[in-house]
Amino acid sequence: MNKLKTNYKIFIIAAGFIALAYGNARAGGFPVRPKRLILSPSFSYFYANSGWDSLRRKTPFANEGQFESLGFSLYAEYGLSRRFTLVGLLPYVHNTYEDTKSKTVSSGLTDLELGLRYYLANINYIYYFTIQGTYITPLYQDLRLGYREQGAEIKLAFAGSGKVLGKNYYFTLENGVRQYFGPDGPTQDRYTGTFGLTLDRRFHHQVSVSLGGFYSSSSFTRFSPIQAINKNFAFNQASFTYGYTANRYLSVFLTGGHFINGRNTGNGTTASVSVLVKPFR
Repeated sequence: MNKLKTNYKIFIIAAGFIALAYGNARAGGFPVRPKRLILSPSFSYFYANSGWDSLRRKTPFANEGQFESLGFSLYAEYGLSRRFTLVGLLPYVHNTYEDTKSKTVSSGLTDLELGLRYYLANINYIYYFTIQGTYITPLYQDLRLGYREQGAEIKLAFAGSGKVLGKNYYFTLENGVRQYFGPDGPTQDRYTGTFGLTLDRRFHHQVSVSLGGFYSSSSFTRFSPIQAINKNFAFNQASFTYGYTANRYLSVFLTGGHFINGRNTGNGTTASVSVLVKPFR
């Protein structure tokens, strides 16, 4: 009984870290119990004043340019049964690009994501394998906010938990392939790996590190400092998260990250605050 209770606490903590995965690719490998709801509102910040070109050479943006993006989103996951969960993501962004010659501002809802996750199998209720299908549809007309194209994604995830050096840990590995249905695509591969530790016996304090990346391929190769416009690019990112669980209904997570390398993309620094809410049990 104690082991099941401990594992369940780890799943709650993991769900919070999972809600902070890069960008809009939020997913995870741990199950949400039937008729349970997880809500995660979050605020994120992205900044870049330099970038990598097509040959992966890093240079400042022209004319002292700088790009900032403020993002607000609501992630939700609901347990339909022991194997199926329904997931959704509703994001809003406010983007600003400014240099010595001009300033461009755009804001609004971006791509709504609705998905169905299926838990394929588990090993002793410690390791879990999942597959998720997601439908993407734009909620905007301004091309500075995204591709304005419908899309779909298939994502696989593997997750587990245990103990190391007297600490409870968890990990998730996930990879998703996304296709937008416009004439120039793009086709995208999003991947990430996360390792997290609880720091105390009451599961109040947690930390995790993540390494992830994004590979996008398209015949449209033009580069813009406004990242949402680019279709042919790649980058890898490292991030660190601290989480505090106040009680079984509420947790707060702080994340900071930075791009390690890239191609046709900005040299980005990111920060986010996310709240994990379980309104009923």
